[in-house]
Amino acid sequence: MKQRWMWIAWPAFLVAGGIEMLVFAMVDPQDLHWFGDGPIELSRSAIYTVAFFVFWGAAALSSALTCLLSRSPFEVNRCPLPLDGRPAACPRPPGR
Repeated sequence: MKQRWMWIAWPAFLVAGGIEMLVFAMVDPQDLHWFGDGPIELSRSAIYTVAFFVFWGAAALSSALTCLLSRSPFEVNRCPLPLDGRPAACPRPPGR
């Protein structure tokens, strides 16, 4: 499970950094407005930070969806094992 989280978080982090550089190479954070209303009242570094986390979240969602859709039928259909290691549909034979 830990490895799967890294499959999601690390590429998303790298993609968010790339998107951040591309977007803010063309857009000045002080020129941004809330859907046509007044300008955003945050410092440049605050806008960079918020945008990075938004980009990271979007990229992580994309990576998580890829991990979800790449699961095999066995992974999707298996049920968690109880403490004795036997599935509920496989009862212990009598006398054991």
